[in-house]
Parts: sequence; structure tokens; C-alpha cells
Amino acid sequence: MEKFPMTPRGAQMIEDHLKALKKERPKISKDIGTAIEHGDLKENAEYHAAKDRQGINEMKIRDLEAKVALAEVIDPTSLSGDMVKFGATLTLTNLDTSEEVRYQIVGADEADVTKGLISISAPLARGMIGKNIGDEVTIRLPSGERTFEIGDVEYL
Repeated sequence: MEKFPMTPRGAQMIEDHLKALKKERPKISKDIGTAIEHGDLKENAEYHAAKDRQGINEMKIRDLEAKVALAEVIDPTSLSGDMVKFGATLTLTNLDTSEEVRYQIVGADEADVTKGLISISAPLARGMIGKNIGDEVTIRLPSGERTFEIGDVEYL
């Protein structure tokens, strides 16, 4: 089975989301019971909506429980070196525009590019893994091909 790499922060986010979903179970069950009391289930929109919410909630719980079971929690602060690995915070220079960007490579569930967190499965992250400070890397992105130079690699 495939492992899900994540930082300790990502693992905590998943655990918190899982707890919140499990807390919804009694409320959804109560809503189903209330809807059943209204009678005819064939045309009972409240009942069908509550059952749909229950199904979606349970699907999300199963998905998150599987991720927790297959989690490979990697603490970036325990890593070091100049080579790009999961958890690295990179300073990159776009050689086409001279723009400097900073990203941390994280698990898919904790990625948020607006916060500088890119998924390990993103093309940019995949292209950087195994490279070193000073390397120039050409990456095919959805917006076209870009060349970056790795300026710094930190494990924070």
C-alpha cells in the first residue's frame, strides 16, 4: 500500500478534521430520527438530505482514517543537508523573470500555494526532489516550461 507523506502539522490537521467529522455523527443521526418522525420517507426531503449528509460524512471519515493508517509522518526539523527532500523549504529563482519564490514541500492534504506550501505530487516539487543548492531545474508547469535555480534548502 502507498504511504501518505505528511509533516507533523499535516498529520494534526487530518486528526482535527477527523475528530470534527466524528462529532457530527450524533447530530446527523438525530436529524434522521427527526425526519423519520415526520412520516412518509418516500417524499421526505429532510430525511433524504440527512441521509445524504450521513453518507458524505462517513465517506470522508473512511478516507481520513485510511490516510492516518497509511501516514508517513516526516518531521522536517529532523532532516538536514543541501539536497531537496520532502519537508524542505526552498528558495527558488525563476531564471526567466528573476522572481524569487519560497515554498515548502508538504503532503497533498496540507498543500496551500497561497501560504507557500506545495504538494509533494505537484510538478514543481517532483522536479526539485533530489536536486541540490545551485542546481538549475527546468520544469513543465501548466503555464509552460520554467527554469528555476535552487538558492537555498532549509529544513524548518
